[in-house]
Amino acid sequence: MLRRLHPDQPDSFAFTPANQKWAEAQITKYPEGRQASAIIPLLWRAQEQEGWLTRAAIEHVSEMLGLAYIRGLEVATFYFMFQLAPVGSVAHIQICGTTTCMICGAEDLVSVCREKIADRPHELSADGKFSWEEVECLGACANAPMAQIGKDYYEDLTADGLRDLLDRLAAGEVPTPGPQNGRYASEPLSGLTSLKEHDSGRTQYNASVGLAKEIGDTVKRIDGTEVPLLTPWVTHGANHGAAPGGKSVARDEMMPPDGPDGKQGGRAAGEGDAPRDRGEASDKRSEVAGEAPKTRAKGKPAQGSVAPEGAEDAGRKPSTLEAPREGKADDLKLIKGIGPKLETMLHGMGFYHFDQIAKWGPEEVTWVDQNLEGFKGRVSRDDWVDQAVKLAAGEETEFTARARRTKTD
Repeated sequence: MLRRLHPDQPDSFAFTPANQKWAEAQITKYPEGRQASAIIPLLWRAQEQEGWLTRAAIEHVSEMLGLAYIRGLEVATFYFMFQLAPVGSVAHIQICGTTTCMICGAEDLVSVCREKIADRPHELSADGKFSWEEVECLGACANAPMAQIGKDYYEDLTADGLRDLLDRLAAGEVPTPGPQNGRYASEPLSGLTSLKEHDSGRTQYNASVGLAKEIGDTVKRIDGTEVPLLTPWVTHGANHGAAPGGKSVARDEMMPPDGPDGKQGGRAAGEGDAPRDRGEASDKRSEVAGEAPKTRAKGKPAQGSVAPEGAEDAGRKPSTLEAPREGKADDLKLIKGIGPKLETMLHGMGFYHFDQIAKWGPEEVTWVDQNLEGFKGRVSRDDWVDQAVKLAAGEETEFTARARRTKTD
């Protein structure tokens, strides 16, 4: 799915003072030179603060980490957890639509969103308060159907229950998250069937709901003051003794969008042009040539031997025929690895019969392997000669026997 930045973007972005301290502290988790590892938590905090991830926020985080903008954009556009368009000012509703929730009524919840928010996902409601989308499994299958609203799960939902939640949110309330049918957590609806001794003396809410109620961050934008800033890794982690905070790394002015027509292509100033001499594929199997002018592709047969790299005239050309004997060619497609296109190519080269291929020795195999345009190495890879020997003698090969069984089945 193509993901683009929203066409309407704010001019700038800045973390709140508390969020800025939090972000700088996260960077100290990583050794010097590895600060880029903090990009996902920093982008996520930017989204928690603004509701969605703006271009200005992506660039700000990239600058903090000393990254080219394109590197930040790569991460932001790859992960679907990052919202690249504005979301509702009150809440963004994420309806789980995977199997269990779908069976239990997620489609009804989607209908409510279409009715009360907008017809299409990622569209703002008329008052700008809400937006919605359908997402993959959120891992609360025992409490299906459910939705994530802001930071928390609202479970055991019904269509009427979701309508009520939206009305209460629109009115400024923050409904208690968790199960909405009186269930405590994810125990059976009929009550505990084991560990019943834990049924008494429990707190009013389960741990997740209790924390959400205590912090009060269910649907609010995160400004960094919700919880104390703790950095235990500073005295025990990779940057022992380093204090949280510090200035961000200046952005490389050679980077887009301000670089010279983007010619640097995401490379740092002072680096040369991107290399164009890759040669053969790294997996050693590709038959596609690289961009180095003097480098040829080199396929890797599964077994047997092929001619040295690049020698189309290596080996010895086998004997050929001008036409098939008695005007009827053997069905070369009975040889594993030969399809209609290869059969036509072989006919054009003067090979029509199994016994012709059966007579090829190592030199002939080398020559044919190098002259099968687009299929180099195929003779050795699929053992054409051994197959042709059996077929010429009227025997079955493993390939033909399997094909016959498949047709019978």
